[in-house]
Amino acid sequence: MNLPEIIAPIADDMKAVDAVIRARLNSDVVLIRTIGDYIIGAGGKRMRPAMVLMVARALGYQGSHHHLMAAVVEFIHTATLLHDDVVDESDMRRGRDTANAVFGNAASVLVGDYLYSRSFEMMVEADDMRIMRILSEATTVIAEGEVLQLLNVHDPEVSQERYLQVVRYKTAKLFEAAAQVGAVLAGGTPAQQESAAAYGRHVGTAFQLVDDVLDYSGDAQALGKNVGDDLREGKPTLPLIRVMQVGTPAQQNLVREAIRTGDADFAAVAAAIQATDALDHTLAAARAEAKLAREALVNWPVSVCRESLLEFCAFAVDRDR
Repeated sequence: MNLPEIIAPIADDMKAVDAVIRARLNSDVVLIRTIGDYIIGAGGKRMRPAMVLMVARALGYQGSHHHLMAAVVEFIHTATLLHDDVVDESDMRRGRDTANAVFGNAASVLVGDYLYSRSFEMMVEADDMRIMRILSEATTVIAEGEVLQLLNVHDPEVSQERYLQVVRYKTAKLFEAAAQVGAVLAGGTPAQQESAAAYGRHVGTAFQLVDDVLDYSGDAQALGKNVGDDLREGKPTLPLIRVMQVGTPAQQNLVREAIRTGDADFAAVAAAIQATDALDHTLAAARAEAKLAREALVNWPVSVCRESLLEFCAFAVDRDR
């Protein structure tokens, strides 16, 4: 099942969220509107706001604050993308030039700051300290994940555990927060709020692990990014870490040097990955996370949106982009 089919039950809600995003991007500063429109107009999967909506609906929510909070989550995500692309010196995302490539680093960083500030301004409107606590903590943890990743760059000694900590902080945390906010909005029990958080955390981890696989098995046009970027940036992702665990001495040295310098023969590294079980190992870890996500919802009431959340687990690991 593809993503549009999975989120079909909340299609009207997603349109309402897009309307909120457009309205809240409005600013008297033209450059803010221009860059905001540029990056949000690029599309993307909108998985995190969809998670707010699906969890809220699965637990019976009938109000309208879920549209606002879904937009908040998308603004936080967009701010992280703007900052990530500057830090990583990326020039391609979602199949087109990054905002920093078009408008410059300074403008991208400052508009990212604006989106963070705007998101907090919008959070207050829900008038719920629990939501404020969840989302403010998430932004802190994401920032910590960015710094942890920076410390790991060009370090071939990064372990699987250290890498997964970065994934949980930098990527999975916003999925976790999105799902938990949906449960809080719906008035879910403490157990449901916790299971929603666990669901988001495991889905987010699975999603990033599959991204690691696609970096060595996909093509740039399909992925909307430059295949091999992580390697050129010296990031030790799980397939690379696995080669250094089980590869031949020559394969280990090749990958170690590639991480250390960020300047290696991508084809040779990809061949070393293909020659070991690195991709299968990473996919197995992703499937284990998706299984934990499904198990988190086992006691939830049966509904169309619960089924969509379960389908989302399969999409996270079976996708090709």
